[in-house]
Amino acid sequence: MLDIVTGRRDLAFAVTKRVYGAGTNYVPPLWSDFDRMLDPARNPLVTRGHGRLEVFVALRDGQPVGRIVACMHDASNVKHGTARGQFGFFDCVDDSEVANALLGATEAWVGARGATSLAGNFNLTAMQQIGVVTQGFERAPYTDMVWSPPHIARLLENAGYRATFPMTTFEMPIAELDAEKLIGPKQQAVLEDGDFTWAPITRRDFRARLEESRLILNDGFALNPMFVPPTAEEYLFQAGDMMWVIDKRISTVVHHRGRPVGAIIAIPDLNPLVKAVGGRVTPGLPLRFLWHKLTNRRAVLVYQSVVREMHNNGVNGAMLARTIAALKKAGYDTLGGTWIADVNGPSLRQAEKVGARPLHRLHLFEKALA
Repeated sequence: MLDIVTGRRDLAFAVTKRVYGAGTNYVPPLWSDFDRMLDPARNPLVTRGHGRLEVFVALRDGQPVGRIVACMHDASNVKHGTARGQFGFFDCVDDSEVANALLGATEAWVGARGATSLAGNFNLTAMQQIGVVTQGFERAPYTDMVWSPPHIARLLENAGYRATFPMTTFEMPIAELDAEKLIGPKQQAVLEDGDFTWAPITRRDFRARLEESRLILNDGFALNPMFVPPTAEEYLFQAGDMMWVIDKRISTVVHHRGRPVGAIIAIPDLNPLVKAVGGRVTPGLPLRFLWHKLTNRRAVLVYQSVVREMHNNGVNGAMLARTIAALKKAGYDTLGGTWIADVNGPSLRQAEKVGARPLHRLHLFEKALA
């Protein structure tokens, strides 16, 4: 017997361990992050009236076999003139009955709130993990990358969803990266200009640098499709925990005459550690974390942004060149790059120029609702 229950974040978290197991490349979120992100009483997306969400879990004979999160991102719909519902955290067994029940519940929920279409994965916004993997299943993801087994895309297609908004994640072998390829006359001028200063992100000034990076992100990404500028509260809610893992050697906020104009946010890859503990904080986690910190050689570029008035001025390439040099000096071997959409030609060209290799191919899956 198949039942759909709502609001059970504990059961939703338990789904992937039961249906995927340890033999796949899936990496769970930390339970504490999962719990607070999907708690309507704590997530500013909901508490500040910018969106609504509901958690659905499929139970077969009382055991969790699938989950999905329905969301109406009202701020996104207002900004982009859409009436789209979103789904995220869609994970389940390879079973059409389970998938259709979860998707049907989500379609009904967003439809009752005015949605004319449904798309995902969004976990929960475009600022966070996004997409469904369609190629590259055999390759392990980095922190802040989604991974899903092949049957998820197939189940969505069978349920009438079409693949749209193609994206690619990347992996870069740091030893092979040639930062010099990024340094032309514009980039060299930036690096030599004393009006530009380069501020590392340290724990002591973390809040100030985080707010500067938010302002840079909101300005630089303002014209990107589906982007909704996070408020200070939303950004801190999503990114505040980075303070405990930030490596000041590889993240930077760039100022021009004292004004923040560029940010590059890179962190050590925590996925091997999180997967080893199953997303749970255990008594031995501090020692595991220390060992991981000492032995980890993987980093992930979460995002880089430059304010629009500085676009095409060489700041972006100069930032990335400095970061590549810093990664090499710090002893990292590989750098993961989170998703770049096919419509973002300049970023794709920069990734190709520096020698990045495609890691995963992803798509959003969308369906018009009656």
